[in-house]
Amino acid sequence: MARSSDGPARSVAPLATGSGAGEKGLKTGALGLVSSIAIGLASTAPAYSLAATLGIIVVGVGFQAPIVTVLAFIPMLMIAYAYKELNASDPDCGTTFTWAARAFGPRTGWMGGWGIIVADIIVMANLAQIAGVYGFRLVGLDSLADSTVWTSIAGVVWIIVMTAICYIGIEISAALQRWLLSIEVVMLVLLSVTALVKAYGSGAPATAAHVSGSWFNPFDIPSAGAFTAGMLAAVFIYWGWDTAVSVNEETADAKRTPGRAAVISTVLLLLIYTLVSTSALAFAGIGTEGIGLGNEENSGDVLSGLGDAVFGTAGFGGFLSKLLIFMVLTSAAASTQTTILPTARTSFSMATHKAVPAVFGRVHPRHLTPTWSTIGMGLASIAFYVLLTAISGNVLADSIASVGLGIAFYYGLTGFACVWYYRRVLTRSVKDFVFKGLVPLAGGLVLLYFFCYAAFDVYADPDYGSTSIDLPLIGETGGVTVIGIGALVLGGVLMLVQWAVQGSWFRHPDVPVSAAGPADAP
Repeated sequence: MARSSDGPARSVAPLATGSGAGEKGLKTGALGLVSSIAIGLASTAPAYSLAATLGIIVVGVGFQAPIVTVLAFIPMLMIAYAYKELNASDPDCGTTFTWAARAFGPRTGWMGGWGIIVADIIVMANLAQIAGVYGFRLVGLDSLADSTVWTSIAGVVWIIVMTAICYIGIEISAALQRWLLSIEVVMLVLLSVTALVKAYGSGAPATAAHVSGSWFNPFDIPSAGAFTAGMLAAVFIYWGWDTAVSVNEETADAKRTPGRAAVISTVLLLLIYTLVSTSALAFAGIGTEGIGLGNEENSGDVLSGLGDAVFGTAGFGGFLSKLLIFMVLTSAAASTQTTILPTARTSFSMATHKAVPAVFGRVHPRHLTPTWSTIGMGLASIAFYVLLTAISGNVLADSIASVGLGIAFYYGLTGFACVWYYRRVLTRSVKDFVFKGLVPLAGGLVLLYFFCYAAFDVYADPDYGSTSIDLPLIGETGGVTVIGIGALVLGGVLMLVQWAVQGSWFRHPDVPVSAAGPADAP
């Protein structure tokens, strides 16, 4: 890409040079396998996800929380293989947007892209909130941590800072991810080992319970509704590994490395979550008071109180407790940053394909990163965060639950797109049948089931979550369903607007919409 040496020329970011994979003007070859895995893991934010979600899972399923985290891994691994197979044929940073368009047509592809965007925008509210809370607690300002106004201000500042980091370069982002992730994993392992040692020691807390085989027995889960709600919450803690694939056009060996990173990331997450959930239950139990993981007052943030109980508050233990708070803060920082990455690249890809306004297809001439797509993600996240904080009594719980619907939607769509795209080569070999057909299809069906059951049964109950809305012709409906389904319906409306204003993508999409996996597909 030609770049002028004078200052004024640099002030206007040029449009992407093409719409195909590797043709958009992004910085190619900037990431390797290790950096891709780090981005995939950091995007899930293990510490933040556990802090915000483990309590919700335990409130629903009790001591069976470990098996729920294990079972949630299965559809995630299945969809990770769908990403791996589709990326091998088309390493486009639009991922689900372009893949679903190839398989099912431009309208389905557009909604797939919207699913990514809306899920990321919703979760930014959680990330910003927890970053604000932990930031104040880290420096001992607990009164500000309990203030909605101050945590909201801190959250907005946090989004601005992370957006700026994403704007100035993918390599800087990846380097920061490696350092933040290292701190995070070390502290989670230290917390888990210390909790297990104390739970089995002579001075074990009254809440302690020895690990039992029943914790890994899914048939001991109280009800189907509890299982579904727990699974969707657990799916949330795995969500994010696909960021490793969304930066595929900036990765060395773009057809292989991102897919491998996605699969490896999900397996590593399984190990982390199983260890932490089991050790936390062994130490704190499922009690509804104090540090008990069943205490609904702590359901949105279980690690804060757990850290003080495990490490203590004086001496070196106090230092570790502060370090744990810092770790959750860095986890939220890492995830904020890596949540911006896939959304910016999805909208960027959509712009290069003329599916959204062309301004989102601009690339920074020096940093070689999407400009308005990155800035737009930051602005949309701030707007949604402020809005959700104003209308919801529990911004963490309701938005986490609603984002599960968005995740299930676009992950499931990717699974189905993989099967349909490769449908003509599924009989070529057993490997093709399993990894291009059976595994993605099973993952898609599982997520479709959980989406429907949760959206129209569990989450629709007015008593579920902390908000409810009286809808015309429907009546009182749980706020979680309204937020999740409403966000997807909004996408359909925006798609119709885009179709009317600039409909070239819908009339003449620049991807083959009838591709079915050529005989020489990888």
